Amino acid sequence: MNPLAALYGGVVRVRNALYDRGALSVRRLQGPVVSIGNLAVGGSGKTPFLIALGELLKQRGIAFDVLSRGYGRASRGVRLVDPEGSPRAFGDEPLLIARKLRAPVIVGEDRFKAGALAEQRFGPRLHLLDDGFQHRLLARDFDIVLITATDARDGLLPAGRLREPLSSLARADAIVLTNDTPLDGLPLHNQQVWRVTRGIEPPAVTERCVGFCGIARPQNFFTELSVAGVTLSDTKAFADHHAYTKADIRRLQRLRDRAAAAAFVTTEKDETNLGPLAAELSPLYIVPVRLELHAPGEMIDAILARIAQHHTRPA
Repeated sequence: MNPLAALYGGVVRVRNALYDRGALSVRRLQGPVVSIGNLAVGGSGKTPFLIALGELLKQRGIAFDVLSRGYGRASRGVRLVDPEGSPRAFGDEPLLIARKLRAPVIVGEDRFKAGALAEQRFGPRLHLLDDGFQHRLLARDFDIVLITATDARDGLLPAGRLREPLSSLARADAIVLTNDTPLDGLPLHNQQVWRVTRGIEPPAVTERCVGFCGIARPQNFFTELSVAGVTLSDTKAFADHHAYTKADIRRLQRLRDRAAAAAFVTTEKDETNLGPLAAELSPLYIVPVRLELHAPGEMIDAILARIAQHHTRPA
């Protein structure tokens, strides 16, 4: 093992052991908390899954909010996300979640304080904790961890992309396997195992396009576009959560001209980060993520059953 990865793994194990033994305290909100997280750095589909789970809760008439760190924002402290606001103020993924779900989204470095503000404003209700598996300071009633095929064979940071070893799955209540991720090699401990199929909604585009994005695994997006029949003259990958500038727009326009393309294609997350600059890339096709949950009713039933052990059913 890489020496730095071994050192990092040791720190992670000590931290988790301190929480497991109660040496590090946790804080509990009045309402139940359902965490959606993963083991790797980015790219596992947490945001689409959280949105899909939120839609299921809305169908059941269950009030909820979303608690998020607000990664990449320039602001500090606890803030209620304005769906008409900017990613600079709230972070791109919390803003996308707020726009898609039309439910309260609260960002804050301290997720307990974010939840406390939510309960002060909206009353105790179910809290969806975004990217919460490693945020052990906040007690949760149900822990969901998404795993991809890449995660199952990856290594710890900094040599790999894993924030925790696979053995940490022992504290999860449910493991979500995306697409064809195999069970083989995963240390399961009687957790629920759910499957989801992730893809894209192919855009109705016949022109030659420049594909671009600022996400964790850009090549996956470009491959999905090609498989969907989109003709890509060229592609451009930016860093995850990239905040677009006018210089980026000029760079993309030059790329389009050199590649003899007629249009651009990107993700919903990038549309959020483009903001008003998106108008300068017309025609621009936005590609949503399509997430199919296998047996979604069973997922919600399992979550609510576990919550019922600690709380009354959320209103």
